[in-house]
Amino acid sequence: MKTLTDLHIPRENSSLRQQATERLREAVLSGMFEPGRKLVERDLCEMLGISRSVLREALQHLGAEGLITHVPHKGPVVATISPQEARDIYAVRGSLEALAGEGFALHATDEQISALREVLNRLEKIDAGDSRHTLLDVKNEFYSILLEGCGNSVVGGMLTLLNNRVTMLRRMSLSTPGRLRETLKELDEIVTAIEQRDGRRAGELCAAHVATAAAVAMKALDNG
Repeated sequence: MKTLTDLHIPRENSSLRQQATERLREAVLSGMFEPGRKLVERDLCEMLGISRSVLREALQHLGAEGLITHVPHKGPVVATISPQEARDIYAVRGSLEALAGEGFALHATDEQISALREVLNRLEKIDAGDSRHTLLDVKNEFYSILLEGCGNSVVGGMLTLLNNRVTMLRRMSLSTPGRLRETLKELDEIVTAIEQRDGRRAGELCAAHVATAAAVAMKALDNG
């Protein structure tokens, strides 16, 4: 489990702003910084070992990604996703992933299809003892391969832009008891359709997978 001291940035060749952005993004997506948490600039500068100007550039970048909200008279706050925003995100994600799944089945190389199956096999080996962060990392790798081989750069680009907020919602849906087991079953059906080069079936299964995840996440949001 990562702690706040893990955020400190070593002096390396890549820009401090880029490193700060990556560390803060990871802290939000992993749940280290929970939605609604006020981010105190002085504390973050100390944690990261950076200047306030570098921090503000990183926060501005994360604001553009939808992870940080700047509240008047309060400052930067970790963004929360309202039920309506979640519905909108899932609606867009469902349509785009259906296109990605269909395109991948039709256009991906045999090597990319094998890589997708290999990542799914790794997902199936993750157990309750592993961190949720590990699970999300591997699942993001699955989608990275799917988008790379779908043959539609616009779909890939749009889903990549959505990915951060999708990851926040994914943390919620996957924490529901029994959801991981169902997720693995759904993904296996998708990969099987892809291996059969059945684009239509793969697209339908991708849309159904997102719809199920949406129902789980929306129930958690409504109960929250």
